[in-house]
Amino acid sequence: MRLPTLLTAALALPLFLAACQPPSPDKDAGAPAAVVTGGEDLVMPDDAPPQEDAVAPTEAGAMSCTLDQGADGAAALAARCTAVSPASHPPCNPANPCQMIQDEIDRSCALWEKRGDVPAECRA
Repeated sequence: MRLPTLLTAALALPLFLAACQPPSPDKDAGAPAAVVTGGEDLVMPDDAPPQEDAVAPTEAGAMSCTLDQGADGAAALAARCTAVSPASHPPCNPANPCQMIQDEIDRSCALWEKRGDVPAECRA
């Protein structure tokens, strides 16, 4: 019973290793890799879930929302942000500047408005 398993593994190993090898440098060394797009520009469908935006690191001089508005105000703004943001890692952290948190609320609420089912936190 072990022989067929070992034989299968021995036959599959060269195929696996060949697939993991980088392309040979002598083949079209100067030609860029072809990108297949199906002849069309890629466009995000209207009903696609919102994508996370890359959030730039806070500037050295930017004040955290907690320092700017106090712990209660920053926590309330962050909770509102978390309630409306569809991103998996939204910038809804009281340690971020209040403007960054508010920008995420505005961005998220604009997405909700397009769908027509705006949460109550967007109307506040």
